[in-house]
Amino acid sequence: MPTRHPERPIVIKLLEAPFEPLELLAAWQRSLGAAGTAAESHFIGRVRGSTASGAPLEALELEHYPGMSEAQLRTIAEACAAHHGAGAVLVAHRVGRIAPGEAIVLVAVQADRRGPAQRCLQELLEDLKHHAPFWKREWSGGSGTWVAGNTPL
Repeated sequence: MPTRHPERPIVIKLLEAPFEPLELLAAWQRSLGAAGTAAESHFIGRVRGSTASGAPLEALELEHYPGMSEAQLRTIAEACAAHHGAGAVLVAHRVGRIAPGEAIVLVAVQADRRGPAQRCLQELLEDLKHHAPFWKREWSGGSGTWVAGNTPL
């Protein structure tokens, strides 16, 4: 089993305001310096324009418990990075009220090869989807409905 590179950081950001994923990604890459690894995988997720039932979505609201949420996201990211031998990991996730089309998540992974980077990214996304401590409410027609489950892959 590959081991994680201890010199590479795990960066977790919970953001209450809209963000530009490519700007955040570029800043993260610059922070790692010129000695980056050979492979990177990235994922940008945006809020869909419809609810789980197909109605037009006005907004998605994510609630979380500050402190606990960041710690849980870090635990998830560290486990995935260690399992796949990833170097650096960035997880940026919105909280609060998010409009359709806005970025809700950015995940980036650096590794020595594309396989570990891609596998780590995929596992990390699935773990975030199913284990991150967020409570979601979909707003449509002026009323909010709590989301009971996760969307399919």
